[in-house]
Amino acid sequence: MDINRIMELLPHRYPFLLVDRVLESQPGERLRAIKNVSMNEPFFQGHFPSVPVMPGVLIIEALAQATCLLANETAEVSNHAIYLLVGLDKARFKRQVVPGDQLLLEVELLKRRRDIWVFNAKASVDGKLAASAEIMCTAREL
Repeated sequence: MDINRIMELLPHRYPFLLVDRVLESQPGERLRAIKNVSMNEPFFQGHFPSVPVMPGVLIIEALAQATCLLANETAEVSNHAIYLLVGLDKARFKRQVVPGDQLLLEVELLKRRRDIWVFNAKASVDGKLAASAEIMCTAREL
């Protein structure tokens, strides 16, 4: 899935669109995507100017966007719906993400109860875990 399809499915735009490409998608099961981390990212101006580190909250946001892509590919949802983050459990940060890194985003659907989706999500760089969390989202009509 290229950036054009991603932008059809997600309402996010620069500077908040944090998924560059989907490598693999198995609707109802899992999705693998990438975020290329560039020194040109606006958050590096202040986090931190002399030691640029991608904020952990933005790594979680990238994972949440990947869960939305998987949910969109899985469900028959109206084009007038938006996925909202409703919960975050077991969030852990294991390594820094810095300019030049390619963040691999891997999400797996754990369960779906009515309109609540629960995903296991992991972000890694060069095969090393950077962050993980259990993410819950829901679809709402606009």
